[in-house]
Amino acid sequence: MDRNQLNQIAAEVIHSAIAVHKYLGPGLLESVYEHCLMKELELNNIPASRQVVIPLHYRGFELEKSY
Repeated sequence: MDRNQLNQIAAEVIHSAIAVHKYLGPGLLESVYEHCLMKELELNNIPASRQVVIPLHYRGFELEKSY
């Protein structure tokens, strides 16, 4: 994937996040925004996954804690 494609995807994701925030407004729990953002991405045909586990590596060791 080239830089232009990545920039286009990033712009679409940002547009989706702004749309959710404009619709819901401030002050809700992060989980509410996350759930609505996933729906917005789906409506815009942008594939996404929620809460993907990312392993934590430090100095060549994989630590038990993941993010």
